[in-house]
Amino acid sequence: MNLVLFDLDNTLLAGDSDFEWAQFLIAKGVLDREVHEARNQQFYEDYKAGTLDIRAFLDFQLAPLSRHPRAELDAWHKEFMTARIRPIISAPARALVRRHLDEGSLCAIVTATNSFVTGPIAREFGIPHLVATVPAHEDGRFTGKPRGTPAFKAGKIERVDAWLEELGAWWGGFEQTWFYSDSHNDLPLLLRASHPVAVDPDDTLHDHARQRGWPIMSLRG
Repeated sequence: MNLVLFDLDNTLLAGDSDFEWAQFLIAKGVLDREVHEARNQQFYEDYKAGTLDIRAFLDFQLAPLSRHPRAELDAWHKEFMTARIRPIISAPARALVRRHLDEGSLCAIVTATNSFVTGPIAREFGIPHLVATVPAHEDGRFTGKPRGTPAFKAGKIERVDAWLEELGAWWGGFEQTWFYSDSHNDLPLLLRASHPVAVDPDDTLHDHARQRGWPIMSLRG
């Protein structure tokens, strides 16, 4: 059996679900545009530059979850899927996922974006496993803080290893290991895969992929 891992934002999606969720809440009037829009954009630019302070970002990104009941958040997320996410899922992205699933590979999305935002997106793709940053909750409400190690940079390796251990598996037990990503932030996990693939990569990852002879592909439909 093969292990196939997919980054989500700007890889399977032609956009960033973290960024889009904040913009969606701003558009609904849930978040104040003047206060949040500039910060949301700055965090996104920091991520692309490789300078993101993940803890500061999570404080910003998870705080709105703590202010609203889960039922209300779930209703908003259904709107979010229709308005912001399905339009940025391309046919090639769906086909790539379907091919690996049909081959019988163990497939998972591995993303720094929190599992509340990304869980329904994984289900939209039919991907059965999600390794994501986990928003902590108590008594049915989110606390606004993450639980455990964020699935970011080298943290993705730690979280993938823990997930595989829960399944009674380990990295070396697979015939081939694939990881698809757009971002240089994912180099730690890309370097671990036997088949790293750069998908619509940023400039740093594009150069790294060319130097190492990694495949470079596009999923923009």
